[in-house]
Amino acid sequence: MTLRRSAVSAAATLAVLALASTACTVKSSDGPAAAGSATAKAGAGTAELADGSGTKVALVPGGAHPYFQPWKQTGIDAGKKLGLGDVAFDETAEWDQQKQNNLLSTLAARGYNAFGVFGVSPTDINTTFADLKSQGFAVASLASCPAGDRNEADFCLSTDVELAAHKAAVAAIEAMGGKGALVHVTGNNVDANTQLRMKGVEKAVKETGGKVTLLQTITDIDKDLQTAQKAVSDLLAAKGSQIQGIVSTAYNPAVAAAEAVRESGSKAKVVAIDDDAKILSSIKDGSVSATVVQNPVGQADIGAWALALLQSKQCTMAEPGRIVDSGSFVVTKANVGTYDEARKAKTAELRKQFADTYLSCG
Repeated sequence: MTLRRSAVSAAATLAVLALASTACTVKSSDGPAAAGSATAKAGAGTAELADGSGTKVALVPGGAHPYFQPWKQTGIDAGKKLGLGDVAFDETAEWDQQKQNNLLSTLAARGYNAFGVFGVSPTDINTTFADLKSQGFAVASLASCPAGDRNEADFCLSTDVELAAHKAAVAAIEAMGGKGALVHVTGNNVDANTQLRMKGVEKAVKETGGKVTLLQTITDIDKDLQTAQKAVSDLLAAKGSQIQGIVSTAYNPAVAAAEAVRESGSKAKVVAIDDDAKILSSIKDGSVSATVVQNPVGQADIGAWALALLQSKQCTMAEPGRIVDSGSFVVTKANVGTYDEARKAKTAELRKQFADTYLSCG
């Protein structure tokens, strides 16, 4: 979801911030493609890794969160497919930037030389990226980008969260019949990632010309499922009769909203985020109208491949620090059984874009 975010200092604040910003990106990838040099291995989709045995990739989330679980198997598969020296998935027990920095140092000491990282603190992670780069390591910012206008990693591959939130809100408004009161439930208010999501939802509401009103935006409820469940339950108890739609742009509130609406018998239309099994089953039974899924598999797969090309010195980034949207996809009852094909197609498209444009390979 991300990554234009705000300062974080205390570990407790970092924990909430990180959870709120899962799968984020600060900038849109709408801009013009960088003009990379067209060589035999760049310009025709042929950036094939010659020898990855010297590359050991570490995929490092900011902490434990369901979003990152697909990185594990994807990393293993990518390592085998590419013939890499190793691919590790490792995370700290707490969402704390210093603890993540310590883990990265430990991994480097163990011989890992290419890093795909979801930074805990978007305002501080560039310092971490610069330090890793100074040691000669290839670095990717995955599922989140640094706050501000600079990305010190080689590239960022992440969801355009404002666009994804807009898609979710549009889907909710359509499910509501284009009119009524909408509630937005999301993550940490001080997170710039959350602010982008709020912009996306507000834009969709504004586009209705007043037919839909944003009744309330509830932030700071993605710390854990219990927090989200209480918030959604309280919402329905206090304002349930006024609400025609609920759009969630954070993981735990999405699961909580799906459960609460189904159990309460509320008529509110729910649009969620990500493809938790509970959300998908709720789409099938009609208690959730849609969800917007992201592309963690693509992030890990393309991330590991591009990192290996960079670390082996076979390629460089045509535009260092490039930010790329990894994709977001609206899932309804009509495509709940087939949406993953669109994600796979997006991942294949990303590979071609990296090979043709983003990488310069000699």
